[in-house]
Amino acid sequence: MKTKDKIKKDFDAVKFMRETRKKISLETQNMNFEELKKYYAERRAKFSK
Repeated sequence: MKTKDKIKKDFDAVKFMRETRKKISLETQNMNFEELKKYYAERRAKFSK
């Protein structure tokens, strides 16, 4: 049995994940290990509130 109606998605999780991963990769591409640790610590602090 096939469904004829397509459901319009309000939120595309795969698209969101890919965009977010690309943004983070661009922001962190030239960072060394210490800079990465600081970056992730700041991000955790910002979003844990």
